[in-house]
Amino acid sequence: MKSTNHHDERIAKMSFASVYPHYISKVEKKGRTKEELNEVIEWLTGFDEEQLKEQLRLKASFEEFFQKAKLNPNAHLIKGVICGYRIEDIENPLTQKVRYMDKLVEELARGRKMEKILRSES
Repeated sequence: MKSTNHHDERIAKMSFASVYPHYISKVEKKGRTKEELNEVIEWLTGFDEEQLKEQLRLKASFEEFFQKAKLNPNAHLIKGVICGYRIEDIENPLTQKVRYMDKLVEELARGRKMEKILRSES
């Protein structure tokens, strides 16, 4: 499935703050915690708790959010299908980063062990 320019633009303009509560709800329904969610987000973006709060306060779009992020060098190890898209085949770099986060949140909600979610190349 190939994403369209319209789809990519919609994702870029979407507010991270509007999606974050859904991430929290998704993981808490499955017995995981907001703290674990924030750990996963920090691993992917480099944002500590205060920086994450600032992004939420600013209502940063995903484009602004990922412009300020320091993507984890092992993010390319995130593979699979999310929202009908194979992550490693997504051509738009921003859309791919958003899907990385979606995939990590899904893995957390599904009960995957944290050390597997926070990939390392060992």
